[in-house]
Amino acid sequence: MVERYAREEMKALWSMEAKYSAWLKVEIALVKGWNKLGLIPDSDCEKICKNAKFDIARIDEIEKVTKHDVIAFTTSVAESLGEESRWVHYGITSSDCIDTAVALQIRDSMQIILRDMRDLREVIKQRAMEHKYTLMVGRSHGIHGEPITFGLVLAIWFDELGRHLRALESSLEGISVGQLSGAMGNLAHTPIELEELVCENLGLKPAPVSNQVIQRDRYARVIADLALLASSCEKIAVEIRHLQRTEVYEAEEFFEVGQKGSSAMPHKRNPVLSENITGLCRMIRSFVLPAMENVALWHERDISHSSVERFILPDSFITTDFMLARLKSLIEKLVVYPKNMLKNLNLTGGLVFSQRILLELPKKGISREEAYKIVQTNAMKVWQDLQEGKSALNEKGESLYLQYLLADSKLVELIGEEAIKECFEFSYYTKSVDSIYKRVFGE
Repeated sequence: MVERYAREEMKALWSMEAKYSAWLKVEIALVKGWNKLGLIPDSDCEKICKNAKFDIARIDEIEKVTKHDVIAFTTSVAESLGEESRWVHYGITSSDCIDTAVALQIRDSMQIILRDMRDLREVIKQRAMEHKYTLMVGRSHGIHGEPITFGLVLAIWFDELGRHLRALESSLEGISVGQLSGAMGNLAHTPIELEELVCENLGLKPAPVSNQVIQRDRYARVIADLALLASSCEKIAVEIRHLQRTEVYEAEEFFEVGQKGSSAMPHKRNPVLSENITGLCRMIRSFVLPAMENVALWHERDISHSSVERFILPDSFITTDFMLARLKSLIEKLVVYPKNMLKNLNLTGGLVFSQRILLELPKKGISREEAYKIVQTNAMKVWQDLQEGKSALNEKGESLYLQYLLADSKLVELIGEEAIKECFEFSYYTKSVDSIYKRVFGE
């Protein structure tokens, strides 16, 4: 199923051709290392570097007999060489080749993911600048709270993805290690200098210590960080789905010319991309448990992890790459409706300003308990009017709540009419936007 979600660049990194190419890179780096240490003659090293190749069909044919993929691979490579083939795979074990090669694949895949994330954050930043002061209502528990801006929503997404970016950069460093430490990791048959030479040649660091494998906590951390990234991306997708609900309709996915929303209802414009992203993120998170379970292997190693990684590594990276690209496109083309945001902001007849009134009363010597009672009593009247279908605004554009507050003689006596009206100004809620943006985006 993951093939459906594969973008070509990432897909190519996890093809059979790419896997065996990575193995061959390790084997050639090994030969070069032995040559530098004086074991392999220059002529044999040159022949191997020039002529060594593999044939996937031949590997498959040999593996049917050997039941061992690395032996099938090295046999295929040996068939492309002469007597110098005796130096291929010299002194190392299968996992030395495989794990070091997989590090190359993960490293290159992570670089694509990091690029995807930077591109996504740049799009979010652009939309945040566009909607820096676009007023909308903030919601908690799904209920209207106080005015915010859509730019602040986008700023939170940008900042959150920045944390994931830094975490994945750290994971990239942790996974970019190789090993040429031999069958039990004791470096008995391969000098430590060889391991360092080979890893340097491949752009990796040698694992400080290994047994027969690179330790799988490194893999688990990568998968866990991708899963955390997916959770934040799903959060964004769910928010967009909510904003597109007909009753809300503050934003919606771009609807292409000729696009169809429903086979039965021609009017439908559904948040299909957001829903797809939600599903993809669930799949990405599902790879965490097997990655965690791969950490505990028997003694110096078993191969219970091998079959698992044939699924979770390519699927995690291919799915994450596709998901990030889809999310970037969704946000880039997202249609935002500021007028509907303002309409919804006024939907509760000014109740969103209740805290503003509440905070004025203690300044006049009123206890918080008494202040809360005054403000809430008037607010409950508004809820009742709205339930009965009364308009949230009168013909003068005054909200129901403002009308009730101005009719409360005790409140007017304490604060004054003008001070009450000032509490209903939206600018009060956007006064810190510039400062927040400086913290998030810099000067």
